[in-house]
Amino acid sequence: MAIKDRMSGNEAVSYAIRQINPDVMPAFPITPSTEIPQMVSSYIANGEMDTEFIPVESEHSSMSAAIGAQAAGARSLTATSSAGLALMWEELLLAASNRMPLVLALVNRTLSGPININCDHTDGMGARDTGWIQIYAENNQEAYDNFIQAYPIAEHKDVHLPVMICQDGFITSHAVENIELLEDQAVKDFVGTYEPEEYLLHPGKPVAVGPYSASAYVMEARKNQEIAMEQAKAVILEVAQRFSSLSGRSYGLFEEYRTDDADYIMLLIGSAAGTAKQAVDDLRAEGKKVGVIKLRVFRPFPAKELAEALKGCRMAAILDRCESYNGNGGPLGCEVDAALFRNKVSIETVNYIYGLGGRDFTVKDVYAVFEELAQADQYGKKVEQYQYIGLRK
Repeated sequence: MAIKDRMSGNEAVSYAIRQINPDVMPAFPITPSTEIPQMVSSYIANGEMDTEFIPVESEHSSMSAAIGAQAAGARSLTATSSAGLALMWEELLLAASNRMPLVLALVNRTLSGPININCDHTDGMGARDTGWIQIYAENNQEAYDNFIQAYPIAEHKDVHLPVMICQDGFITSHAVENIELLEDQAVKDFVGTYEPEEYLLHPGKPVAVGPYSASAYVMEARKNQEIAMEQAKAVILEVAQRFSSLSGRSYGLFEEYRTDDADYIMLLIGSAAGTAKQAVDDLRAEGKKVGVIKLRVFRPFPAKELAEALKGCRMAAILDRCESYNGNGGPLGCEVDAALFRNKVSIETVNYIYGLGGRDFTVKDVYAVFEELAQADQYGKKVEQYQYIGLRK
């Protein structure tokens, strides 16, 4: 039976952690993710879970301790944001390359400089090539649901990769929304217990584990990681199907919203999808054929699937909440364009940068993007490629 409540995104993720009751959680505070370890430590102090909480001296240490616990056969996790993730950088690569199925709650916040504590996707997108699965949430409900699905994905025998469960700092992490929670036992049964067949620090199978690999082995190790990432797509969908049977809420690699007959589609990640959906409803009421694709899974990147979803439209706007500093576009814009090209889908796209450092992204901004696409398509009006939305002149 669903339990109706009102929670912030941080509360929802912390509640999911309590229900899963992992073995070890090392953590170090950083805004806006600080509430997650704070709430989990309160659950532990109140006797509501028996996770071993380890207060550490830095985010580098928190990921190191999570890796150590996972290597010893324990189910582990941590939480962070922004510069905390940057300080973990070395360890992120080690977690993935050592095939540690741990989970990170990432509350997205911009990276310096200039220093800013508000939301964009600089941190998560910066870590996109570290070998982690990345799943993003639109709202608090999705942040909760994604976290419950994380361990069954990470621990699957065809995957064994770490997972980042991402939500937008302050926008979802601190805003309170209505939410439907699952019963504790239902979550425990869905996630299951962690009983790995093999782990690095198995006391019955002593081996020497070091950070160095001779040249003869590195490429094969990387290829095995890539194979696991490719296999993760099917596992993500299988876990989502099981979760739908449990909760009634369906998830895929991405969500298509009113795209069946859309001439113009906006593709974006995270909480801004709700704003875009509202604008689409408004424009549909005026007879305009527009739609939204909300990307949920950024790693593994669903290139073929997105190309198929976009092939029927006339133009697409690809929105990045992150600057890639490559002079050509944001990370999502570049990957979508590559996906369209490789899958021989010939449509016009425009890459927009929005919401950096917490800059507002409004329904009117969405109207303006769709109007610009329509003007370009119908009247040949030149559109500036790779432009910032809401930039002060």
